[in-house]
Amino acid sequence: MAGSPYASALGRLEPEFTTFLTKESYTSLLAAKDATDLAKLLETTVYADAVVRARTTHPGRAMLEVAINRTFVRSNRHAYDASPYAGRRVVAAYLGRWDIENVELILSAKAYGRSLSETEDHLVSSRDIPAGLYAGVMTLDDFRGLLAQPTLEATVAALVPFGYGGTVLPLLEAFERTHDIFPVLAALDRQYYRDVLEAARFFQGDEWVVRAFLASEIDVRNALLLLKGKRSELPVADLLPRWIPGGSLGAEAAGDLYAARGVPELAERLAERFPSAPEGTEEFRDGGNLTGYETALQRDRAARELRRLRTYPLSLSVIFAYLVRNEVERGDLRRLAFGKLYGLSSERLARLLVAPAL
Repeated sequence: MAGSPYASALGRLEPEFTTFLTKESYTSLLAAKDATDLAKLLETTVYADAVVRARTTHPGRAMLEVAINRTFVRSNRHAYDASPYAGRRVVAAYLGRWDIENVELILSAKAYGRSLSETEDHLVSSRDIPAGLYAGVMTLDDFRGLLAQPTLEATVAALVPFGYGGTVLPLLEAFERTHDIFPVLAALDRQYYRDVLEAARFFQGDEWVVRAFLASEIDVRNALLLLKGKRSELPVADLLPRWIPGGSLGAEAAGDLYAARGVPELAERLAERFPSAPEGTEEFRDGGNLTGYETALQRDRAARELRRLRTYPLSLSVIFAYLVRNEVERGDLRRLAFGKLYGLSSERLARLLVAPAL
């Protein structure tokens, strides 16, 4: 495979894997007292430039959020630029998830009356380059334009030229009755996975590896849907309309899994597919939240998928392996920032990290 179009991608990205934070780095970050300490520690890493720049415009945890997102977007751009023509369409479709995340953040802000400045700090962008730029035409100014709309209805109307209005408009009437934004966000998620799975059909070489990778993420989303429903004591019939198709965990299996008597028992049933799922029970019993389960599911998936993706280095898999590591690191750093803000102990925070186990 000396003539593989992915040889260049491997050469460009392989050295970058060494720039991800090490287990020792996470040990130091866990010991930080607060956001200021976290920022100082990150200044000795690839986050240094983003931290210095963000410090001039944002205080405390907001500064960390901006710095983390800017570094994250730059790494995603590097992965996209390293992609050969044959695989660029699917990488672009995959990176469209961050445009979706920004749109969902803005819609949620409108639904719950959050301020423009507070919401903009959380947009996944690097100065003027949104993470999903390569998958669409939305810029940071477009997102600011959405934020400036006076109502949720006006925001949805402004989304129409970007291809998302058609998904959201039919749900507006129900939102006006219920003020429940979740069906709107779920519809956008389903559109995203439908589009990216479709894109993964049309490049040559390792379609099955990337499609299996995408299916595993959908499985995690659906498993979390079951756990959330069980915690809220919803009937399974209420969950199925929110099920995301395309995973290997079919909706027909939901009934049997959901027959569990409670969240911990459901996690035990999920262990056949996600062996670490029961590890979230300690966190659930501690505070009644599902964060431990979410981390356990993501940890299982990341470890499994990275092993599989790294088995095929001269293929699009190397790009997706890099993107996974990038996403995991962003997620862990955000958990650390929020954990320090809310005074979580280092021991508890350590249970909520993914990267140190990879």
